[in-house]
Amino acid sequence: MEYIKIHENGIHIVFGVTEKKQLKLLHFSSVEFNEADLCKFGPECKAEDLGRKEQFLDEGFQLVQVSFSGYNRPYEKHGNKHIVTAPGYLLTYVGMEDTVNEIGRKLVITQEDKEVTHSRVITTMQFYKGTSVVRMWSEVINTGSEMQTLEYISSFCYHGLEKEGQSNSDAKMRVRIPFNGWQKEMSIRDFSFAELGLAQTQPGVYQRTSQVLEVTNTGNWSAKKYLPLGYVENKEVHSGLFWQIEHNGSWHYEISDQNCNFYLCVSGPTEVQSHWFKELQPGDSFTSVPVAVGVCNDSFEKAMGELTKYRRMIRRPNKDDENLPVIFNDYMNCLFGDPTTAKEIPLIDAAAECGCEYYVIDAGWYAPGEWWDSVGEWQECRERFPNGIKEVTDYIRSKGMVPGVWLELEVMGIYCEKAKRVPDDWFFIRHGKRVFDRSRYQLDFRNPAVIDHVNEVIDRVVNEYGVGYIKMDYNIEPGIGTELYAESVGQGMLEHEKAYLAWLDDVFKRYPDLVIENCSSGGLRIDYALLSRYSIQSTSDQEDYRNYATIAANAAAGVTPEQAAVWSYPMRVSLEGKSEEEQNVLRDKAKEEVIYNMINSMLLRIHQSGHLAELSKERVDLVKEGLRVYKDIRGDIKNAVPFWPLDLAENEDKWVCAGLQTENKAYLAVWKREMEGKKDNRKCACDDNWFEIPLESLPFAKDGLKVSLLYPEAEPVPFEVIGDTLSVELEKPVMARLFTIEK
Repeated sequence: MEYIKIHENGIHIVFGVTEKKQLKLLHFSSVEFNEADLCKFGPECKAEDLGRKEQFLDEGFQLVQVSFSGYNRPYEKHGNKHIVTAPGYLLTYVGMEDTVNEIGRKLVITQEDKEVTHSRVITTMQFYKGTSVVRMWSEVINTGSEMQTLEYISSFCYHGLEKEGQSNSDAKMRVRIPFNGWQKEMSIRDFSFAELGLAQTQPGVYQRTSQVLEVTNTGNWSAKKYLPLGYVENKEVHSGLFWQIEHNGSWHYEISDQNCNFYLCVSGPTEVQSHWFKELQPGDSFTSVPVAVGVCNDSFEKAMGELTKYRRMIRRPNKDDENLPVIFNDYMNCLFGDPTTAKEIPLIDAAAECGCEYYVIDAGWYAPGEWWDSVGEWQECRERFPNGIKEVTDYIRSKGMVPGVWLELEVMGIYCEKAKRVPDDWFFIRHGKRVFDRSRYQLDFRNPAVIDHVNEVIDRVVNEYGVGYIKMDYNIEPGIGTELYAESVGQGMLEHEKAYLAWLDDVFKRYPDLVIENCSSGGLRIDYALLSRYSIQSTSDQEDYRNYATIAANAAAGVTPEQAAVWSYPMRVSLEGKSEEEQNVLRDKAKEEVIYNMINSMLLRIHQSGHLAELSKERVDLVKEGLRVYKDIRGDIKNAVPFWPLDLAENEDKWVCAGLQTENKAYLAVWKREMEGKKDNRKCACDDNWFEIPLESLPFAKDGLKVSLLYPEAEPVPFEVIGDTLSVELEKPVMARLFTIEK
């Protein structure tokens, strides 16, 4: 076998070209390649199994899995695995173009099957200077004379995940699954392969299984169940592999075994999981969704640091992510979708006084009363705003803030008058009927008339209402896709999603300084197809600030810190009818609640809310101080990478901590929440109110650490630093503090 070895940005890649002229991806890792690791067999292996090594190399290690309908797949597989695909296993190596562009090194690899399916596959690997991440995608071309039906194409496929090291996979392999869901976003859990049904039941013996770890999204909410993200590590040799699927719809990745090795396949939509297939006429091509793949040592924290750097590189340059302005939004634990001029004016005054720089009028500005099932035309409601909404947006600007409004342009309510007038091809259709979800129809962005409609709305709110910020929400899931003008419902969905991205590109071309927030019932579309365009992402609709700490602590795993919008919503407190002692207790509790709320957001993007005009002066001063501190440190936030001294937070944790680090400085948020359902997760034998936080992972920890309380200045807590460990005392049941750590 002839080897092609690539070493770039800490990524070790080895291809093999066999005597049959087939290309094999043999190695993709942070550790160097060892030929002896290929197709290993243990001491218990039978003699006849040893002869299978060449067979296993021949059957596996394809760079790309591509499946056309109607072709035999002769090699053994069990279940719904996307392996030994045809023409995937039939492809032969044509050549590799190795160049360098302004981003980094670029490989373009061509393979083809001239004999059976008459197809060509071109795989692109784009490296990025300064980070151990490569972006990959593949294009399949029908070079024959007959139509072919494409059922599956991988964006990344790697065979031999566990091949390095001597111990079996049960002992050394771990995978992190990034669960996501409404009000419980960013819940990332760690599992052994065995815990997920992938146990190595006969160590050292040839085995195969039908069990597959499938992490899948089907539909238009790209992150409704999982983030489009994965991480697997080999604890024995200290290597980690991570990936990010950059698609705003259906996607899939799987881990399972093939011929004594474990493999990973990552893709966009599939026929089995997503009701997707694509017909390729002679000369037609299809390009897979892009996937970012990176390597590191066995540290999820370092993997997310590399991914954070990469995300910044692929993102549309914009002022919002450079300046990190403070946003006030009137929705969460405040007006809750019931705005009026009378309600907005005192909030605008209070937000401006506190130091907010954007002010967003959230849902409800376009309709009287209940509006959920009638939305779609987005005209100002004079019952709510008697002199028009521009009176309010002008008032916002007069206070030195940029005005914004909430929109949900991808839907029309079933009682929207315009929805009754327009033809069915404006919407997703299945079985000849408009697709319903939560009393809404899904607009189809492939239709030019739909684009005209949404452009009219954007132009009006920007040019007539004077809006500089749009909270773009999306609150339905239209399912598997649309049957109109596509060979499969999944392909209809995919074409719509590409059209939506093209529309976004056009909006930002016309309005380059317009800030548009990506919101989907909170964080249900956290993906870097959208976030390479949008500058800011709603992380959650979580209404309990204590539970928001988990989401805030983990947010930087899913999105760069400067794009992660987190609510801060101090609550109203009534002292009426309370004794003096009860009033003092409530005041103290309310003070800590403001601090906790502020710290939830201060290392990310502040989405300030709450009835600021009705808070006591003491509590308003805490908000003001928090915003002042944020403005002092936001220049560091946009360049920092995350760290988690005690690993990621879980929803059940009583103690939570997370931080951002630069080369010479770090910021650390510490939360305590003594409440029902929370377990004491400390790893120290210390007093009930003390929390020990190891800081040895900081790059400057070896030089000694200087720690200071950053916020709030007037509410100090006891803390001490011994070596590279910080101990903090939080004596009240619900508290949070923010620290600065320096050399």
